[in-house]
Amino acid sequence: MNDFAGLTAALLEFRDARDWRQFHSLRNLITSLNLEAAELLELTQWKSDAEIDALPAEAKTAEALRDECADILLYLLLIADTAGIDLAEAARAKLLKNAAKYPVDQAYGSRAKYTELGTATKSR
Repeated sequence: MNDFAGLTAALLEFRDARDWRQFHSLRNLITSLNLEAAELLELTQWKSDAEIDALPAEAKTAEALRDECADILLYLLLIADTAGIDLAEAARAKLLKNAAKYPVDQAYGSRAKYTELGTATKSR
């Protein structure tokens, strides 16, 4: 059993013990994931890059960062379970797709989108 499977099983047990499955349509889960992502983003609002880089160093903001990341992961696990997606396999497949879109010799050091790589000016 991979970590995702074990975590998903614990999450489903938690959810089902509270009879929350009735609220977990795919649409509601996707909406909730985005709301949690917005809460993660809110931790950076009006902060400089230096302040954002320092978030993990302070106990209170580190906890908030951990909590929001965990909320996002938990909703993503629920979405994957509802949609029948093996997240680990999907991530491996996506890495392969991205490797084809962003070959090292073209993408190294570039922030260009894959559709622009042939025309992007690269600096190393």
